[in-house]
Amino acid sequence: MKVYTTDKIRNVALLGHSGSGKTSLAESMAFLAGLTKRAGTVDAGNTISDYGKQEIKRKISIQTSVIPIPWEDSKINVIDTPGSLDFLGEVSEAMTAADSAIIVVSGKNGVESGTKRAWELCEKYNMPRMFFVTDMDIDDASYRQVVEDLRALYGKKIAPFHLPVRENGEFTGYVNVIQKIGKKWNKDGKVEHSDVPDYSKEYLDTYREDLMESVAETSEEFMDRYFNGEEFSEDEIRQALRKSVNTGDIVPVMMGSNILNRGQFTMMVDIVKYMPSPEQRECVGINADTNDVFNANYDFSLPKSAYVWKTMVDPFVGTYSFIKVNSGVLKTDDLMWNQKTESEEKIGKIYTLTGSKAEEVSELHAGDIGALSKLSKTKTTDTLSTKSKPVIFVKSGLPVPYTCMRYIVKKKGEEDKAAQALSKIGQENLTIKTEVDAANHQLLIYGLSEQQIDIVREILKEDYKVEIDLEKPLVAFKETIQGKADIDNKYKKQTGGHGQYGHVKMTFEPSGNLEEAYIFTESVVGGNVPKNYFPAVEKGLQEGVKAGPLAGYPVVGIKANLYDGSYHPVDSSEMAFKTASNVALKKGIMAAKPILLEPIESLSVVCPDEYTGDVMGDLNKRRARVLGMDAGEGGKTTVRAEIPSSELFGYGKDLRSITGGTGDFSYEFLRYQQAPSDVQQKEVEARAALLAENADQ
Repeated sequence: MKVYTTDKIRNVALLGHSGSGKTSLAESMAFLAGLTKRAGTVDAGNTISDYGKQEIKRKISIQTSVIPIPWEDSKINVIDTPGSLDFLGEVSEAMTAADSAIIVVSGKNGVESGTKRAWELCEKYNMPRMFFVTDMDIDDASYRQVVEDLRALYGKKIAPFHLPVRENGEFTGYVNVIQKIGKKWNKDGKVEHSDVPDYSKEYLDTYREDLMESVAETSEEFMDRYFNGEEFSEDEIRQALRKSVNTGDIVPVMMGSNILNRGQFTMMVDIVKYMPSPEQRECVGINADTNDVFNANYDFSLPKSAYVWKTMVDPFVGTYSFIKVNSGVLKTDDLMWNQKTESEEKIGKIYTLTGSKAEEVSELHAGDIGALSKLSKTKTTDTLSTKSKPVIFVKSGLPVPYTCMRYIVKKKGEEDKAAQALSKIGQENLTIKTEVDAANHQLLIYGLSEQQIDIVREILKEDYKVEIDLEKPLVAFKETIQGKADIDNKYKKQTGGHGQYGHVKMTFEPSGNLEEAYIFTESVVGGNVPKNYFPAVEKGLQEGVKAGPLAGYPVVGIKANLYDGSYHPVDSSEMAFKTASNVALKKGIMAAKPILLEPIESLSVVCPDEYTGDVMGDLNKRRARVLGMDAGEGGKTTVRAEIPSSELFGYGKDLRSITGGTGDFSYEFLRYQQAPSDVQQKEVEARAALLAENADQ
């Protein structure tokens, strides 16, 4: 692929609800640009951007992919993102590489929750955007309804550039709102001028008048001319629109059919015409040496810098680091500096990736997107710059994974293999995290949803040849006591030769500190228990609190005092006193009103106002205690609550169902508190059943 200068580059993210047609739109654009001889389809599993095994199998986008499309004398880097909330991390990464966005809406399904979320992302990143309405080949698709719904949400800044023309139920052309002329596709796919249908004239006048009003607001001169009834020339209109689209004051709406490849040609022309090149966007970093602001702003004349916004790990091909050049011109064999790892990376070959297909290029100018291979010490969110002017760019804000599953490696001995594979997957997807829960002897995997974690399981099986089972994670209950117990325990064992003898008298009571497992004190007088056995007594406690006698959970908040005992000058040993205190601890806990403690989380749920009642009703069923509600922007409410950790399993899936995919939640550990009697009884019974099962084996 040829090298493009900054002014000829357009970085455009495709956003929208899952199934709205983003991947098919990208495929149609690639076909019209001559990248393919035939447009692929999601159903056939032969699209450029959905190339992963799981994507082909499930017929959904799972990861973000880039398709560089040469168009006229420019290049449009199309960044195709997943629409499902399960892969929101991929979308967040894409937003750091894009300079503008196209929000794709199905004309059949209309405005959906993913449409609104895409808009919110554009607002968050202050990103120019346009809408593209797909499925116009479907007879019951309603472009006008989509426009009206968008206007109801976002006001008159929603500006239809086209209106559809239908003949005998078929999508045959469009009306250009700016030019006020009709256009039809002939048999060769070319456009011919036609009359404006009568059914379009009313809306054409309304939408064009709104558009002219927006144009007039771009300058005082235009405003005066508008009030004087003067007409603007087409060049003046387009110049004003270019400015207003860049500022977000106007959001164009276009439409077409991905199946018929109609509407995409005009859209690509308008991307180049109205969407900003990188040099029109701001890009700011920090000079690591001086802490001064480094205004990169995609200036090719400044020192080289690039941001790693995504990593692709292929078990067979290797690792590709996706970069966006933020300043300078990156060339083969450049020596770059990673300030985070304080290491140098020599740039080998530079690539542009079209889906999974890599093509070598000699250089990348500021603002362009490409990929580097075999970077040994550089990961996603790292910055590459020159050592003489080290720069750090702010990390992209990724969603936090709150959905947790327990995973069990099927074959013994493959635990390390699974851990290494999960580490590679975690490099590629930063919303996948793993954790070793030593207290409950379980391996945990965190993601944005159950579906995302299940896909990880299948990737492990198909790509890394290691299988895992997924289960509901064990809740990190703990055990403590409410009362006081006085225990006299003697460990005595006689065998051939020396025997074993250890005798302790101990009291157990609440320590008042649930942060510590136990506090050990001694008040022995008269040497009944020699001091050299005190460490052994504590060792018994130390081992005993790892799994309590009530339900096998770690013990906390115990104060143990050794006040008396006895020893044998020959048979006593450290092991005997350790065993004696260990058994005394178990007896003491069971005699001192043992209770189970459950972890409580501080939960925050953000949802549209109309769903707050349903959300609160569901929380009440989960034993949550709602603390209050806070009104937010955009008609959303934040519900604050305290909820047992055990009640959060599956909450993400249920919240999406309740709110139609518009709700978000987050939580953090708050404290431990006594579990209700029914919960405690259930856990105790489960513990007893497990012990019985192990005894039978």
